[in-house]
Amino acid sequence: MLWSREAGRKQIKPIPPPVEPLNAPALIWLLVTLALAVAPHSRELPVWLTLLFAAVIGWRGFIAVRDWPLPPRWLLLVLAVLTGAGVLIDYRTLFGRDAGVALLTAMTACKLLETRSLRDGVVLVFLGYLLVMGNLLYSQEIPMIAWLFGVVVIMLAAQVMIHRQHAGLTALAALRLVGRMVVQAIPVMLILFVLFPRIPGPLWGLPKDAYKGRTGLSDEMMPGTVSELSKSDEVAFRVRFSGAIPEQGKRYWRGPVLWNFDGRRWTRSEELPANTPVAFLPEGAAVNYAVILEPSNRRWLFALDLPASLPPRAGMTASFQLLREQPVNEVYRYEMRSYPNYRTGELTAGERFRALRLPLSGNPRARALASQWRERDSRPEARVGAALALFREQAFYYTLNPPLLGGSDSVDDFLFRTRRGFCEHYASAFVFLMRAAGVPARVVTGYQGGERNELGDYLIVRQSDAHAWAEVWLAERGWTRVDPTAAVAPNRIQQGLYAAVADPLELPFLVRRGGDSEWLRQLAMGWDSLNNSWNEWVLAYGPDRQKEFLSGLGFGPVDWGGMTVAMVAGLTVLGLGFAGLRWRGRLARDPVARAWQRFCARLARRGLARGAHEGPVAFTERVAASRSKLATPAREIGQLYAALRYGPTAPLAEVRRLRRLVRRFRA
Repeated sequence: MLWSREAGRKQIKPIPPPVEPLNAPALIWLLVTLALAVAPHSRELPVWLTLLFAAVIGWRGFIAVRDWPLPPRWLLLVLAVLTGAGVLIDYRTLFGRDAGVALLTAMTACKLLETRSLRDGVVLVFLGYLLVMGNLLYSQEIPMIAWLFGVVVIMLAAQVMIHRQHAGLTALAALRLVGRMVVQAIPVMLILFVLFPRIPGPLWGLPKDAYKGRTGLSDEMMPGTVSELSKSDEVAFRVRFSGAIPEQGKRYWRGPVLWNFDGRRWTRSEELPANTPVAFLPEGAAVNYAVILEPSNRRWLFALDLPASLPPRAGMTASFQLLREQPVNEVYRYEMRSYPNYRTGELTAGERFRALRLPLSGNPRARALASQWRERDSRPEARVGAALALFREQAFYYTLNPPLLGGSDSVDDFLFRTRRGFCEHYASAFVFLMRAAGVPARVVTGYQGGERNELGDYLIVRQSDAHAWAEVWLAERGWTRVDPTAAVAPNRIQQGLYAAVADPLELPFLVRRGGDSEWLRQLAMGWDSLNNSWNEWVLAYGPDRQKEFLSGLGFGPVDWGGMTVAMVAGLTVLGLGFAGLRWRGRLARDPVARAWQRFCARLARRGLARGAHEGPVAFTERVAASRSKLATPAREIGQLYAALRYGPTAPLAEVRRLRRLVRRFRA
């Protein structure tokens, strides 16, 4: 303690503990690890921040190698303020996923320029773990997980080097140690993954911007919305059927149902979902299947027309649309049953009103044409046939790049001027014509078709399969699907989008997926099959999948209590087994200990068990006092073991002598 006299009194000033500096090898290893952790973020970070972080990494490494002094405190303060302001200017906030990751990266760079001690190194290691976890907010695909696993292993090695920097560990020795730790942790990880009770949804909330950038169908439709989506080859969902896969023309995956039209845009009506399926009359056999849905940040689920079951924590509207309680922000697996052939119930007065409602004005030529059909034939089926004949017999064309349409008269513009459009153009015009002709109709959006993966025996439905069709209400069958696109481009429905598009350049992703090369296509399908297994058994391993899997193993009905007991029991058995293996391994590697254990076991069988408190010499003296005939060999074994165990060296000749004495000993 230091003593000082102040105002006639003695005050005690504590001596600060010595600061242990961080050596250069550990720091260089840490810099490499942080660079690897930030590398995937470079796709989302501003360019200036990525360049700044790279410059700081190089600068700090140069300082460590040359043993130069760190920058002054005032410079660090200026840099911290400028980087924080830059993040605020770029993102207009300091909160949320993107701004939070950018701010974390900037503050890690600033921390690097003041890192001196071992404590600073430990802080940077944990900042590195946060940067690694931040990558999972953007991607959980196999390549990203493999990259992050490697980064964590290297970061663990950096942590070992920091804590043992005086032991002279090389980077290779640290990696070997971490490798053993990781291998030992894998069984624990598997037990926790399989048996840890899952709960619906995440354990904590995520910022609102954590789910932005997700592609998928919207709850509204206007010219161009579906055609733009169809230019993407991203997977929307995958489907595994219990039996035969339905033929291409019957794969209509039902999504949002649109009732309202303002002259250009179709939107949904607010319908409260029920917790039981809407009743209808099925015809023919049911189709059973499981859907593995990619994250979309939307509540709706997709099912074949018409769904007859509900996934857990989901409901169905009167329009036969499936809605989940929470948006789908993770890979979600659910099982469904559908009937491709069906009859629906009666039309309520409210539904009839919504299914016939049109804007008060606009599109006069389309209204006049529908009025002619209505006057010509009173049967709704005839009016439906007249509209389909118009698309089939006139010069209409199916294209991903239709010309722009007019404002309030967009339907007239399409029907009588451009006559070039995608599925949303034909569905919108058809439903408008039907309503104007007095036939209740609505637009249904979703996906149509899908690509079969022979390797995994499942169906891949991509964003390029996005589709819009119509439903009309007929007295004999109720709501009936009518696809006007099939009248213009039947190849789109029977063979997929690729067969219907005249110009292959409209779908550039076909080249990326192998084009006409069979072996490249097989390679792409193999990779997709691996991704599907990853999604189905890892990312979609939620509470329902967990209960299904454990029940399939013979556990019967399981709940969180039973899973907790099984998890604790599994970890206990694993811990005991690992301890036993280490004990046996240690004995196998230590002949001195093995010989001593054999000697003690022989005496224990004769009623002379060694106490836990007894050392080798004290134990053999007790044996000699109680059994005079054993005094000489017991003392010799005890003294020799003590010399070998606690002495500076264990000569091989003496080890052999101990083993020989124990082998000859008879209690």
